[in-house]
Amino acid sequence: MLDERKAAILKAVIEEYTETAQPVGSSAVVSSADVKVSPATVRNDMVALEREGFLRQPHTSAGRVPTQKGYRHFVDHLDVARLATAERRQVADFFGQMRGEIEEVMRETAALLANLTDYAAVVVDESDEAASVRSVQLVSLADRTVMMVLVLSNGQIIKNSFDFDADIGEQTVTDATLQLRAALEETGLATPRPLTATGDPAADSLAEQFYRWIAASGGDGDRVYVDGASKVAGAFEAVESVGQVLTILEQQLVVVSLLADVVERGLTVAIGTETGVEPLSECSLVVSPYEIDGEHAGSIAVLGPTRMNYPQAMSAVAVVSNQLGNRLSEG
Repeated sequence: MLDERKAAILKAVIEEYTETAQPVGSSAVVSSADVKVSPATVRNDMVALEREGFLRQPHTSAGRVPTQKGYRHFVDHLDVARLATAERRQVADFFGQMRGEIEEVMRETAALLANLTDYAAVVVDESDEAASVRSVQLVSLADRTVMMVLVLSNGQIIKNSFDFDADIGEQTVTDATLQLRAALEETGLATPRPLTATGDPAADSLAEQFYRWIAASGGDGDRVYVDGASKVAGAFEAVESVGQVLTILEQQLVVVSLLADVVERGLTVAIGTETGVEPLSECSLVVSPYEIDGEHAGSIAVLGPTRMNYPQAMSAVAVVSNQLGNRLSEG
């Protein structure tokens, strides 16, 4: 634990370094509104903070920069401020006007978060296996073409259509719809109830074809939406670091596992090596799960350099995850 004075000095160093990306000298710290001690005291405390592992000096005559330990102390003692008024309005307008199918919603949410933070944004829509079926409807598109529309509890709409060799009457479509509703509604997509035959061969055959397709497809697996990769790439000088970060963002399974691991460890911010992924040792990840109707449905996150604006990133992720969950719960 740091005393109040050293904590204020560490905070001043981190805020200045976040702004300038340059090692911070004592003169910049003295000018901070939160530091009310003499320059000599600041210099002595910066030396002590370096000795205790909260700061480091990249070059002999340079100022100091925060270490992972320094960032962790800063984040753990951070009172996250509310998102700026203009940004709150932007989020509210986005979700107030949000339309379209789930894929479009997730993709646009990732873009919104990337624009808010200037970091790479990730939205993970977890497997449909965790979602229940809210409604199912068969619709005649033509005499021999029938489409099924499934609406899931996570807001996703699944559509599929089949062509048949003979005309399908409206009553057959209605009867098959009732069969599918009895088997599917309020159940998990991967665990439907058995289909009950009606005795009408045409309706039973129609319902059976769609039922088999659902049983075979189950959930499509976790879907990952990434936006703003170029923003985080610009934060690194080394071309090798940029390439490694971009490669990670392109690997869907790695991203899903990374966010799940961070959430399971009870973290909202993983700094540097805390991500558990060596190529991200110079990055930080801010994560928040979101819920639909009180059930875990996925996660959103921003990935940026360890020199990120933590207060703004944390507040943006918290607000967007809450709004996303609320909006999807409304259907």
